[in-house]
Amino acid sequence: MKSLNTSLKYFIVQKLTVSNKVAIDFIVSGRVLVNGAKGSVSQVLLPEDEVQLDGQVLKEGRKNVYIAYHKPRGIESTTNTQIENNLSQALNYSQTIFPVGRLDKASEGLMLLTNDGDTLFKILHAEKYQEKEYEVTVDKPLTPEAIDRLATGIVIMGKTTRPANVRQVNETTFNIILTQGLNRQIRRMCYKLGYQVEKLVRIRISTLELGNLSLGEWRHLNHSEVSTLLQQVSG
Repeated sequence: MKSLNTSLKYFIVQKLTVSNKVAIDFIVSGRVLVNGAKGSVSQVLLPEDEVQLDGQVLKEGRKNVYIAYHKPRGIESTTNTQIENNLSQALNYSQTIFPVGRLDKASEGLMLLTNDGDTLFKILHAEKYQEKEYEVTVDKPLTPEAIDRLATGIVIMGKTTRPANVRQVNETTFNIILTQGLNRQIRRMCYKLGYQVEKLVRIRISTLELGNLSLGEWRHLNHSEVSTLLQQVSG
């Protein structure tokens, strides 16, 4: 998480319009609390920190939020408001949040969004491969050979895809679990085998499942979901 690029002393000076000496006196005397504990003069403040002076809140802590969203087709996986049909417009959320990874415009399903920059970085750059599960419907009957190729790996964009867990659901639908996220990977894999994707739905990201979340709806993750997710990327 990025800091506010300011010390506690500087924050007090700016917030209360007092001198450095007065700010230092407030802090050293123990009148200034950061998250309920005595603050220090050079302490760097974080967005989630709460600051109090004599019991009066000078700065409320920003709470981290984690959101599961069932993205419909046609929504772009960006919070850039200059791009039509962006996530900010679709969710209309009161805080600035960012998507963890992408889901292409023509696809639907589970997206994870957060304002927690530290967690965002950990998930995107986790050393452990994070599973993502999809249900995919194509334009004609699947063959055993196609299922096998999807599972063992296909060369796309000059790279062989990692082995995947693939299960056929019905004549034209299969379930696939990936541990990588190449650009439009599933669509490119299917195209190489002579199939066009008619519907692609992401139903799981690591330990987080889409469940019964309706198309276009979002919800806050509960404490258990957040803890489990963070354990997966940190462990």
